Amino acid sequence: MREDDGHRDFPGRGLLINVLRVFHIAGLAGISAVVLAGMSGGANWGALMLVSGLGIVALDAWANPLYFRQAKGLGTLLKLALVVLLVVWEAGRLPLFWFVLAFSVALSHAPGRLRHRQLF
Repeated sequence: MREDDGHRDFPGRGLLINVLRVFHIAGLAGISAVVLAGMSGGANWGALMLVSGLGIVALDAWANPLYFRQAKGLGTLLKLALVVLLVVWEAGRLPLFWFVLAFSVALSHAPGRLRHRQLF
């Protein structure tokens, strides 16, 4: 644990998160094929994204006790809610897919001072 800010870590955490990210992006590629090209396998690709994403969030939240009070954590909860909406709102699926994708990229690549800003 880093004494100065309360963050926790363990050897290999970064590697584990990167492996989970690979699976998460593979799931995104599969879901993209389902939404954009009408391919089959949406449930399998969605499960891959969900499990890998939950693993990433769990590790991030464990390492940073303030995770769900920061823009990154709250943004992740918003993304999860939007993905649920994407699944149940067939008429809005395509525009919502693009919005969630753009929001995810913007949040993931925003400067650290924005991603880690404590909102409450």
